[in-house]
Amino acid sequence: MSRKKKVIHTFALPEVGANEVLAAKFVRYIMKEGKRITAQRIFNAVLEELKSKKQDDPVGVFVKAVDNIKPVLETRSRRVGGATYQVPVEVRENRQIALAFRWLLLAAHSRTEKTMANKLAGEILDAYDNKGIAIKKREDTHKMAEANRAFAHYRW
Repeated sequence: MSRKKKVIHTFALPEVGANEVLAAKFVRYIMKEGKRITAQRIFNAVLEELKSKKQDDPVGVFVKAVDNIKPVLETRSRRVGGATYQVPVEVRENRQIALAFRWLLLAAHSRTEKTMANKLAGEILDAYDNKGIAIKKREDTHKMAEANRAFAHYRW
């Protein structure tokens, strides 16, 4: 029996100006050194840029981009009899969102635009159109899981 406590997941409340819980979580992912106001300004600038480039609802564009980035399968290392296998497993919903946010921010950091808002907006638009660095990361993860499908019976 495990001695650890059960984890109680709390849900983020929406920030001012965005009526989406996913957007509030993403603001917390952007935040560095506790500077939430700065992170909120960056995200609001991203929404403004998305609104100017796409005439759709900018929060809807963001949510669709995150849905496009979310991985369905990933590989986990499993040690069996002295050998380590990469075993494909399905990804839980919370981890899907966390990986999507992480990959989106890493892809945005590697872009060449001037401001972080421009970088994020460009990567979100690329993800919305199913292209870009974050989408490539998801495709690589799926290819790895597909290649190791033979070890799926080692799943625990």
